[in-house]
Amino acid sequence: MPHRANPMPGRTIGDHGIIGNLDTTALVALDGTIDFMCWPHMDSPSVFASLLDPDKGGEFSISPALRDAKNIQLYIPETNVLLTRWMADEGSVELVDFMPHPEADARVPRSLMRRIRVQRGTVRIRACCRPRLDYARCVPEAAAYGDTVVFHDGAHSLRLGASVPLLAGDGEASAEFELRPGDEVWFALCDEAIDPPDVAESAAALEATADAWRAWTRRSTYRGRWRERVERSALVLKLLTSHEHGSIAAAATFGLPEATGAERNWDYRASWIRDASFTVYAFMRLGHIEEAEHFRRWTAARIMDLDEEASLRIMYALDGEEAQEESTLDHLAGYAGSRPVRIGNAARTQTQLDIYGELMDSVYLSNKYGTAISHAEWEHVKRFVDHVRTHWNEPDEGIWEIRDASRHFLHSRLMCWVALDRAVRLAIKRSLPGPLVEWAADRDRIAEDIWANFRHPEHGYFVQTRGGVDLDASLLMMPLVRFVSATDPVWLKTLDAIRDHLTDDGLVFRYRNADGLDGGEGAFTTCTFWYVECLARAGRLHEAREVMARGVVYANHLGLFSEELSLRSDPLGNFPQALTHLAFISAAYYLDRQLSNPQGQVWQP
Repeated sequence: MPHRANPMPGRTIGDHGIIGNLDTTALVALDGTIDFMCWPHMDSPSVFASLLDPDKGGEFSISPALRDAKNIQLYIPETNVLLTRWMADEGSVELVDFMPHPEADARVPRSLMRRIRVQRGTVRIRACCRPRLDYARCVPEAAAYGDTVVFHDGAHSLRLGASVPLLAGDGEASAEFELRPGDEVWFALCDEAIDPPDVAESAAALEATADAWRAWTRRSTYRGRWRERVERSALVLKLLTSHEHGSIAAAATFGLPEATGAERNWDYRASWIRDASFTVYAFMRLGHIEEAEHFRRWTAARIMDLDEEASLRIMYALDGEEAQEESTLDHLAGYAGSRPVRIGNAARTQTQLDIYGELMDSVYLSNKYGTAISHAEWEHVKRFVDHVRTHWNEPDEGIWEIRDASRHFLHSRLMCWVALDRAVRLAIKRSLPGPLVEWAADRDRIAEDIWANFRHPEHGYFVQTRGGVDLDASLLMMPLVRFVSATDPVWLKTLDAIRDHLTDDGLVFRYRNADGLDGGEGAFTTCTFWYVECLARAGRLHEAREVMARGVVYANHLGLFSEELSLRSDPLGNFPQALTHLAFISAAYYLDRQLSNPQGQVWQP
């Protein structure tokens, strides 16, 4: 779909790297400015949000006085420690940004840490930290506290320490200093009650954090063609995973538009059952079983809490509580004027029947490759399987969370089939008690319904809704969940129809029909990699490799994927998005194995 032409701001969505501590994250722009961060958790109120409003949102900038400097960003290999460099004829400066890893020295507090160092020349540098707490609802008081500055706005407070003198101003702290080659300055932003680390502690925290990330990355079993990109995607997924709870956020941000100047500006900082369940596949493919197990324990708690109707919520707060109710931040201008800026998500109350299939598939995989399900958890699983049996033939809002009339979506029907299929498989594998004959019969009824009622009346390929004619990129999941053979003639017709009607130079759009919202949207980056994997499974390896090459180009300079892309391939939507990174991992895994051994067996969930 086309989207409204609106001028892009000075810093675009794609001009960022991400850092974090498995509790929260921050975006660091190419110019060294942190312009998005929530504190102390990913789903907490924002501290910096100038990406959404340059005037009111708040930011932490570091600006070397270098004429015509070229900016470069890269990660220390195998880590989430980010380097930003300014390169100019008169000098070069390097900025290191990170948050201490939870497995680093416990004496180092939870904090945002920045180290600025001059590599060449003598350079004057200005740093300015102006947080706007509680979603920038007010300008905090900034007051000197010893060698630090405390920001306070009533219920919220932060403290900034530095290895150079700080000047407290109106809602900000600043410092100006000159550095020669080899000189460095440290900054640390943390909770008010904590003493910021000194230089020695900060240096030790950097080393320990880099070591912790390297140790985690090296556990991966992937050694294929796209190894560095797969590692980066895995590191992004890990950043979006709660160290405390095991839940997985869909993205690190809120309010970034799917089309500039329009209303599709959602909050993705919750844990969607669907997206998080898919993430389990990615972690398992890479050998990160511990993360899959942690998520399994988190979902087990959600299953055990199901009400009498066994109605699973489509999303939860990261701590497992109810996700935040949707509201708007009307005081913020929005990215590229895209309003309203939303926090929370009204989709939390929608009916999306597909989530039962995604969750049941993750339960099945966790049992197949990890820890066996407990009796109590299995009893609750049986309840939600019965819920699927009762409700599978009802309309819902579907995977794309349509804010319009409910419909009978094929993807929802497909994942209800998955829920019953995996329940039967798991019961047989673990010799678990259950009405397997009845489950299998209902599974087969769903399959018959899909084949009979979700086909184009003229062309015969699969369609988005029962009795409809429109296509939907979520159909690409059909062979990936093994509902249909990847070489079935009907499926190949569907694959070609998606190519002809929903793709553009490797960009894949979710659908083309109306969805009840004003304005269009960009291409959905996840769907590009679903398409790659479907081509590979169909044996069309040359096509798959070409689309893969196009798809990876749409990542930013650090290998990070946004939710969507404009027709000019500009990043749109929340960033970075877990669903795209996990879909890329899956496609890279399968395509690499097929290219290496076209006739061999490939690990399949």
